[in-house]
Amino acid sequence: MTKNILFIVGSQRQGSFNGQMAKIAESYLEGKVNVNYLDFSKVPVFNQDLETPVLPEIAQVRQAVLDADAIWIFSPVYNFSIPGPVKNLLDWLSRAMDLSETRGPSAINEKLVTVSSVANGGHDKLFAIYEDLLPFIRTTVVEPFTASRVNDSAWADGKLVLTDEVAAELKTQADALLNAIEA
Repeated sequence: MTKNILFIVGSQRQGSFNGQMAKIAESYLEGKVNVNYLDFSKVPVFNQDLETPVLPEIAQVRQAVLDADAIWIFSPVYNFSIPGPVKNLLDWLSRAMDLSETRGPSAINEKLVTVSSVANGGHDKLFAIYEDLLPFIRTTVVEPFTASRVNDSAWADGKLVLTDEVAAELKTQADALLNAIEA
């Protein structure tokens, strides 16, 4: 049976550098797994008052996560941290699906998760936050993580170009995620 990897691109900007990195990573997975991209643009700011009944937007992202064998987050660095929309999404996904058992399984419970980032600095702090958060919300972290700076020409033409070293690291990360899925 074909495995599924869900990509979460943390920048919702058209042509985002993290979205471009995701496309490169997708090319490394071609023919090995199905890759889907999560649209979480309509997920509201987390609020316990909105948990029941389950909103259609939340049901949709939960189902996409439940259907995935692994999750790959492509995260920019916003003020040396996780972008607010990604953190909000993870907050929703980490909530128990049955609120009568608040420590019960969530949609993201025990999912394999890895992280990559394109930004001009702050990767160490960003990755440290993910390394703390992901186990706390009961996911299984798959390393290595891959970091890339934005190439200078991208600021003018909008095209991300990975160095050979970063491209090799991203390929290694893709292989590690595939191995974790098969384990």
